[in-house]
Amino acid sequence: MGSLSDKLTAGGTNHPAATSTHSSEVVDTAGKLNRLAELAEEFDSERAGEEAKSLAERLMEGRFYVACIGQFKRGKSTLLNALVGDPVLPTGVVPITAVPTIVRHGEKRSARVRFQGGAWRDIAPEELVQYVSEEQNPENAKNVAGVEVFVPSALLADGMCLVDTPGLGSIFAGNTAATQAFVPQIDAAIIVVGADPPIAGEELGLVEEVGKQVRQLLVVLNKADRATDAERQIAGPFTRKVLEKRLGRAIGPIYEVSALERQEKQASGWDWDPLVASLQRLVDESGRTLVRAAGQRGLQRLGEEMLLVTLEEREALVRPIEESERRIATMHNTTAETERSLRELGYLFMAEKHRLSDLFLERRKRFLRDNLGAAKSEVDEECQKVRRGYGPRFRREAMHMAQVVAANRVLPWLTREQAEAEAEYRKVAGRFVNIGNEFLQKLSESRIPELARMPNALNSEQGFRMPSHFRFEQLINVAQPASPLRYLADIVLGRAGASLVIQKQALAFLEYLMEMNSTRVQSDLMERVEKSQSQLEAEIRKLLHEVTRVAAAALEHARIAKSRGAAAVEEKLQRISEVEREIRAQLGT
Repeated sequence: MGSLSDKLTAGGTNHPAATSTHSSEVVDTAGKLNRLAELAEEFDSERAGEEAKSLAERLMEGRFYVACIGQFKRGKSTLLNALVGDPVLPTGVVPITAVPTIVRHGEKRSARVRFQGGAWRDIAPEELVQYVSEEQNPENAKNVAGVEVFVPSALLADGMCLVDTPGLGSIFAGNTAATQAFVPQIDAAIIVVGADPPIAGEELGLVEEVGKQVRQLLVVLNKADRATDAERQIAGPFTRKVLEKRLGRAIGPIYEVSALERQEKQASGWDWDPLVASLQRLVDESGRTLVRAAGQRGLQRLGEEMLLVTLEEREALVRPIEESERRIATMHNTTAETERSLRELGYLFMAEKHRLSDLFLERRKRFLRDNLGAAKSEVDEECQKVRRGYGPRFRREAMHMAQVVAANRVLPWLTREQAEAEAEYRKVAGRFVNIGNEFLQKLSESRIPELARMPNALNSEQGFRMPSHFRFEQLINVAQPASPLRYLADIVLGRAGASLVIQKQALAFLEYLMEMNSTRVQSDLMERVEKSQSQLEAEIRKLLHEVTRVAAAALEHARIAKSRGAAAVEEKLQRISEVEREIRAQLGT
């Protein structure tokens, strides 16, 4: 293996060199991590070795990771582009779920990609979309292991790296295996929320997971320019309430920004300057502490993982090959049984979706029955307060009232309906979750090291996997006069004192708005049910494939070890004991 300086410069001249001064604790931790990497190579644990070397490098370079987390379409990539002052990250694409993109400081704009088991390869920043979009890299078919982007941003000059994490969050209590491999590397986080809805159930599980190890959380309400004052006034307190309840602690300010506006106009506005100032304080006041904590956390986690690897190696040597083969056969049978069960449940799910559709329809009818009359009375009362002499102005104000009243009725109902719909969905999803849990239970005695990093149970309480795409439809074009003829008619109606005709049309417009938007709520919920079911099935199948692959690899290692004979097996067992003692000494256990 090469020297540390060789490792640090292996990626190219644009990548920052190690800083010249470090605390003795950081240097010591980096040395231990490099030693763990050597042991991982010896035991053919490639991923753990690469992660240990990568962590040692960033410790010596003084880098820490600030992850940007949130639902798809929250504008995370646009936010990061605006923060670094360079639209280097592709936006408007469906990201892959397991490849975080790390934005680092560099002397010039550049990018690189690494594939599973391979070295870093420099690419043009314009090529990033080929590796980080679902369209051009479906289900990470290209086996991308990491993506890094380098920009000459002053915000990143002192060690902070911004991380776009489109793949974080899943149905698992501890996230997917690939996600778990990255979550422990997060040192601070930017939580990106919206106003419609502010934050959903599928995001809270991830925030809670990250919040267990990260104290520094910055909450950003992006796309503030697209939300009304009323929406932002609702979104802020709601987000604070649910986050503080889930985290069990207070959060700081919620920064309202428009990343797209900032990126396009390059002008200050909203809470942009306070957000940047908070990130700079994070660098100045906590940077070194975060780097040191990242090293200790990583050393502990990777050391424990290597102890699991040595345990598996030991048991593979003493266990008869036939027993390992039986384990693999059982695993294959279990996988096949689970696939069959999922297919059968798919048919049952169709019936459940019909039931849910009928249930949502009945609740929508009840909503209109309980609210439409009161809403019309409210519009009637407000219309009495408006001057009626000039018809066009009266029409504008009456139609605007219809819009406001409809939104004030529909949007709170959407929040309540979403909560009830998620509860119904969890009941149905629980059947799929139970199938997955039964599978994990059957594998619980396999003692495969990689399984220790996977969840020990699927989580049926997280709710929808897909975000809501509902946005209240104002129908401005309907509210305004559609033609000069209508405009003249409004003038005549106003002069004739026949504004009741306009008021009646406003009430009809109100009814249409509530009918149409409540129908869109119902459609949005059903779409989320269907897409969430598909994602749930896909993630369970992904888990089945992964654990079977790992078990097969373990069996192959056992065959190779035993083919060397009894003396070689004994020598290997002694070597395993030596390595275990060394690792425990590093961990202080």
